[in-house]
Amino acid sequence: MTAELVRGQNHTLPQTRLEIRVSAGSPVVAGATLGDERGTVHGAEWIAHPGSHRLPGLEVSRQAAADHRLAVDLDALPDAVHRVTVLLALPTGAGRPARFGAVAAPFVAVTGLDGAEIATFTLTGLDSESAVAALELYRRQGAWKVRAVGQGYAAGLAGMLADQGVAEAAELAASIQEAVAAGLARSVTPPPRAPDSERVHQAAGPAASGDGSGPPAGPQVPEPVSGPTPPHTETPGGPVDYAHPRRQTSAPPPPPPAAPAAEPGRPAQPVAGDATGWSMDERLYNQIWGMFEDLARAVAAYRSAVDFAESRMDQELERTLSDPRSRIGGTGDRAREEARAKRDELTGRAREALERDLAQLAAESAVVEPALPASYAGWGNPVWHGYRVPMEIPMALRIGDLGLPESADLRIPLLVRLPLERGIWVDSGRTASEEAATVSGDQLRGQAMETAVALAARLLAVYPADEFSVHVIDPAGAAVRALAPLVRSGVLAGPPAAGAEGVSSVLARLTRRVDLVQMAIRAGAADALPPDLDTGEQLLIVNDFPHGFDDRAVTQLRYLADEGPSVGVHLLMVADREDARAYGPVLDPLWRSLLRITPVAADHLADPWVGHAWTYEPLRPPRGSNVLEQVLALVAAARRGGLR
Repeated sequence: MTAELVRGQNHTLPQTRLEIRVSAGSPVVAGATLGDERGTVHGAEWIAHPGSHRLPGLEVSRQAAADHRLAVDLDALPDAVHRVTVLLALPTGAGRPARFGAVAAPFVAVTGLDGAEIATFTLTGLDSESAVAALELYRRQGAWKVRAVGQGYAAGLAGMLADQGVAEAAELAASIQEAVAAGLARSVTPPPRAPDSERVHQAAGPAASGDGSGPPAGPQVPEPVSGPTPPHTETPGGPVDYAHPRRQTSAPPPPPPAAPAAEPGRPAQPVAGDATGWSMDERLYNQIWGMFEDLARAVAAYRSAVDFAESRMDQELERTLSDPRSRIGGTGDRAREEARAKRDELTGRAREALERDLAQLAAESAVVEPALPASYAGWGNPVWHGYRVPMEIPMALRIGDLGLPESADLRIPLLVRLPLERGIWVDSGRTASEEAATVSGDQLRGQAMETAVALAARLLAVYPADEFSVHVIDPAGAAVRALAPLVRSGVLAGPPAAGAEGVSSVLARLTRRVDLVQMAIRAGAADALPPDLDTGEQLLIVNDFPHGFDDRAVTQLRYLADEGPSVGVHLLMVADREDARAYGPVLDPLWRSLLRITPVAADHLADPWVGHAWTYEPLRPPRGSNVLEQVLALVAAARRGGLR
């Protein structure tokens, strides 16, 4: 049974080989210190961090990321070690949060090697701190225990290391942050690819000359980013799983014949569906993930080259300034000019390589985008003009686009697998993005609800008639305008629920459905379900949370988020985390379980392999287009029996 710890509480560890998993709302640096009986850390060699990630019995991540797994073998630790302190710190840099109070509360879990949780701890109550001692594994009378610490430091990593007795703590903290900033953490070798997820690259394509150090195959958000489940993203609940779900154990058919070979020196022409898969939809799915991989790898290589060029210039300038002879005549000035010229040359070559890769990816995107089926396509794709209600569920759904600053015009579709394996949270609160700063709070909340409605419409459109129902909770009636397309078309399971009574009624009905279906599955008695029970997929849209919710309703909502997806009940929250802060850690598991998206462009989705913060952009119907209303009308007609 999992022990949910609070600050100061301890728990006995039943085994000595462990994993410590960290989930945060934005990229963090994870490390650990080894202490003696008094907790004193005797030097840099007693600290595992991204620049020195492995010690006897301990291994940590080599990068800043929103999700970490730290490996611990307590039996392999030196005899002098009596305490292992897990530390988290925010990476420094422009545009990054400077305090833990500005991000979602980090979550730490101690698990066995089989993934079973032993103890968990949510680090609530942090504000101005930029570093925190999260957990402590300590030896007591021959046995090991874990204690929830949660001690934050406004002085940052340097203050925390100094508190543990580290000499020259400031210099060591600076070197750790430099290691992160310089991209040392991006040198992680990815796990082996599955044979059926290998990307088929064009000759001289964007990934033809890489070192294979990109993220593993299978987007998530990218679930692409999932991968195409691409980047798990940075979500308040942690990272997005890039593994391709439900892979076949046998190799799928090869891709269709490639385009004719290009002339020497010229890249081959891209082809839609140029990836392995059992169907064209799966080939396109894998191709989109491959494009995500290529973009991630190309940008990582470019950033690494720029970092190297800057570092080399700094070293040459430092040597020049430390040489007294450079102060005579113009020797120093010439050395500076030469160092900057070398930097510019290296940076220029890296940019040229990146531009080549981006051009090839842009050409591939131009071919792939028009070939996408409706479930993968944006609202502006002509495929929607020929839309018909499908007879079966597609393998994935597009919920937005992903991009990086270096590729301003290139966007990779963010695909999530169907049926949904986790709920979605549309963040209606103020974000740090430039676009969010240009709109008012009321406009942001309105756009968040419009994003949710557009997403619900896409889900309705890609499911067969009568196999997907949408329920809405709008306690204060604040979303009447945004909900109009769903209400007018008649596709909702019932009118939007308002007031505390409406909230209670909808939650009770869906909770009952989850309970009954779970019991039927466990008993193997699906035929015994009540005849009035809708066994199709259900989506609950919750607006303006926590208005209208009492403690019982909050508990039911958490239950639906945890247990609902496995039996076809999915949650789509439209909420501002700050509005629910009064509930404290009670809601943290709920936020962690949802995939966070935003109504405006924001760089909040993080991948854990190359450390990119991906910019997510929601899907919106073209201005002045009635495509959403037309699609909903066809769905409603199919449900009435007018179309099949």
